[in-house]
This record gives sequence, C-alpha cells and structure tokens, in this order.
Amino acid sequence: MEPITLTTERLLLRPFGRADTDGVHTACQDPDIQRWTVIPSPYRHTDAELFTGTLSPTGWRDDSMYNFALVRKDSGLLIGALGIDRRSLPGTYEVGFWMAKEHRGRGYVTEAVRGSARWAFTSLAAERLEWRAEVGNVASRATALRAGFHLEGEQRSALLNKGVRRDAWIAALLPCDLGLPGAHPYLPAKR
Repeated sequence: MEPITLTTERLLLRPFGRADTDGVHTACQDPDIQRWTVIPSPYRHTDAELFTGTLSPTGWRDDSMYNFALVRKDSGLLIGALGIDRRSLPGTYEVGFWMAKEHRGRGYVTEAVRGSARWAFTSLAAERLEWRAEVGNVASRATALRAGFHLEGEQRSALLNKGVRRDAWIAALLPCDLGLPGAHPYLPAKR
C-alpha cells in the first residue's frame, strides 16, 4: 500500500521517514517506553534508524504493518508513534502506540487511535482491531478504554517482551462500535 497521512483535530498521522530518527531515538530513551513496549532496551540510535528507515517503509510496502508518526499540527513536532499490524486471522489487526513523556495526559493517543481505527475499518476492511498490553500498563489500558475498546480479559503468557513471557490484557474495537458496517455480519453471543 502507498503510505498515507491521516488528520485528526490536533494531529497528523504520517509515515515515518529518516528525518524522524533523532526524534524517535530521543523519545525512546524514556524508561517507561522501554519497559512497556517491545522496543530494544537499551534503545540505540541504530534501532531508531532501522525503525524509521527500514521497518516502517517495508511494512507499508508489504501490507504487514502501518506505522504512523504522531505529529502536532500546530508545531510539526513528533510526539509519538502508532502502529497497526496485520494479524493472522483475516480482517484482524492490532494497534500499538507510545507517546513522548512530555506530551502524555493530553488525549493525543486516544485521538490518534480513534482516527486510525476509522481508517483501518474503512480502508483496510478491518473487522476487528485488537489492543494488547502487559498486565500493569494502566496508562495504555486507560487510553484503549477511552478510545472505545471493550476489555475482553487477561491472557496468560501472551506477550514476549525482552525474552520474558508476560500476561496481557486484551481489548477489541469493532466497526459497529464506531457506527460503521463490517464486511461480515456480527452476531454477538447472548448473555
């Protein structure tokens, strides 16, 4: 797929480029980003170069992952990242994100998740957008819930982070949660 740029009220979600390498490297020095995400730790400049110059462009080309730089419209400043990855079940994708420490708590990630979810449902024909985070990552969970995800439970040993298997929370957002049609009918279980 050709890389695209999405626009929300305060943000541009655009593909990463080599010019973002220093900003990604700086943001990813944050111990919380290294703790709660699967990025390498320590995070070297070569890791940022690989992400912005190779992994992100390749994901767009082979339709396996769509990484967006989160950029404030008013300043052009790179403040975070959001990725949508294709899962093995057709129509299923997973969203992940991080935000630079100094920009947290302002609703930017929630805004980006909502905008990217609408794009995934309409342009990728996604029928299920999943969010996973290690149990204990309360900030990520709060963001997912604010974005409209429905918490589905806890999965034992569901994440591999820096060589350690960890328990994970999982939540999902469906097209119908945003008032959008899905490609297939959805019949929820009767409770």
